[in-house]
Amino acid sequence: MVTLGDYNTLKIVKRVDFGLYLDGGDDGEILLPSRYVPEELVANGSPIGKTLEVFIYLDQDEKLIATTLRPLAKVGEFAWLECAWTNEYGAFLNWGLMKDLFCPFREQKQRMVKGQRYYVYVMEDEKTHRLMATAKVERYQKKSGYELSLDFAEVLLTYLREHDGHCELGDKSPSEAIAARFGVSKKVYKKAVGDLYRRRLINITESGITLIA
Repeated sequence: MVTLGDYNTLKIVKRVDFGLYLDGGDDGEILLPSRYVPEELVANGSPIGKTLEVFIYLDQDEKLIATTLRPLAKVGEFAWLECAWTNEYGAFLNWGLMKDLFCPFREQKQRMVKGQRYYVYVMEDEKTHRLMATAKVERYQKKSGYELSLDFAEVLLTYLREHDGHCELGDKSPSEAIAARFGVSKKVYKKAVGDLYRRRLINITESGITLIA
């Protein structure tokens, strides 16, 4: 049985015109489309019997499919992902694979907007067993407040680098605004800001925080 939303090392059992089939054990044979097959794997003789590390997710028909691409996050990890598009059911986030990652309305802190980035947790839905994202990350953050603030300091640093070095949220900003933007408490946010300031990576002003060039 393969692990959905994670990397698996699987044996190649069949070669077809449109790719390779991998042995998924109890899950049956899993297709690795031609576009993801490494050229060196098929250049020197038959690849049958060889093993290959692939990421397993679900295609448009909700069938298991393999890829050699590496997504921005796997199940159980946090990441900043950009909203690629939305519909009446939720948002779809670009996580580096052909099929975007779904984030339903119930898992959003605020309605996601195309082109904006959001801090999310990648998970497998317990009921449908589909891969999805949630912006309600607090229930998955099991570290102590101090450890969480250190981790978030790096998240905040990445955010600043990707948003022209500025964030308008400061010490006096409402906790609701901080939670909506970053999915953390105001206490964690302030500790992370303090950590970056002590490391002389940011300036704190009345208009928010600014990355030091």
